[in-house]
Amino acid sequence: MGGGGLTGLFLCGDVMLGRGVDQILPHPLDPALPERYVRDARDYVTLAEAVSGPVPRPAGPAYPWGEALGLIDAARPDARVVNLETSVTRHPEPVPGKAVHYRMDPANLPALSAVRPDVVVLANNHVLDYGRRGLDETLGALAGAGLRTVGAGRDAEEARRPATVPLPGGRRLLVFALGLASSGVPRDWAATSRRGGVHYAAGPDDEAATRLTARLRAARRPGDLVVVSVHWGSNWGYAPARAEVAFGHALVDAGADIVHGHSSHHPRPLEAYRGRLVLHGCGDLVNDYEGITGQERYRDDLRLLHLVTVHDEDGSLEEVRLVPLRSRRLRLERAPERDAWWLHDVLGRISHPYGMRIAPAPTAEGDAPALTARPV
Repeated sequence: MGGGGLTGLFLCGDVMLGRGVDQILPHPLDPALPERYVRDARDYVTLAEAVSGPVPRPAGPAYPWGEALGLIDAARPDARVVNLETSVTRHPEPVPGKAVHYRMDPANLPALSAVRPDVVVLANNHVLDYGRRGLDETLGALAGAGLRTVGAGRDAEEARRPATVPLPGGRRLLVFALGLASSGVPRDWAATSRRGGVHYAAGPDDEAATRLTARLRAARRPGDLVVVSVHWGSNWGYAPARAEVAFGHALVDAGADIVHGHSSHHPRPLEAYRGRLVLHGCGDLVNDYEGITGQERYRDDLRLLHLVTVHDEDGSLEEVRLVPLRSRRLRLERAPERDAWWLHDVLGRISHPYGMRIAPAPTAEGDAPALTARPV
């Protein structure tokens, strides 16, 4: 995917390996849930089975990724960045006051390692679902599995520190991560000098941009590629808030080459700003939402792989290859051609005002339908 003066990245939205997904893996936790309407995590598996058919139990660690793994491997990205919206802990006490809690057994971490992430983003509204004890176990489990994390830590310094990934030719990928209140991150989850938590900002405002700008400029070296991963915005709806658009622009102005936005359950606009990529919402990739009704018009059963190519010389965007998938039986499979065209039409309509053109991508016979996004 990279080479010839180009660097390729795999970026994705929310990866939620808790609850129903944890239940089908080899080491499920106690299925009891502190939710108002669903009290047993196995009920989410039953919902999926009612729509798509039997789900194997236990399933192998790679099962939730399905056909996505081969498609990512075929693209040969130079680095892979995922947003993990799940606490990795056996700690049984959820934080009070939240409607939804995600956790997975640490013994099921091979289900995350299967995608071979170079960076695991933790600045989101589920990483502390089981409190700071759960966060400590999450950080320890991910480190023990050899996975780099960013956006949460045992104190503010650790939570704000970028993840650094070597790239070909001696260059580096720097990934910063930030969780905004607009995505549901509670204020008291913010990491401080005395307690762990997430790298938090109350709003997409000048103050947050200024603080992150200072850290970005202090860490960046000539030749570095910089990604800022931001958990922001509501779950549903195509239009990003004006303040979030301005915040993304401020991050690019500060030196970010890619703004990797997530939180929405479906894709939001792709934007080209000053030749750089702003993803306003990558949508979910892995979760247990199959069979849940109420927002069908957004087709959240459809998922996207974001395969981004940028120029080594200046970090400017070459293209984003978008591979449409769908979730069936809690597993990712290639989306039918009609669904790929539906995504083409929706993404084209919502992204064009942000300077991005969506087009069908040339594919070999038998390959998964794909789209490309390029600056207009």
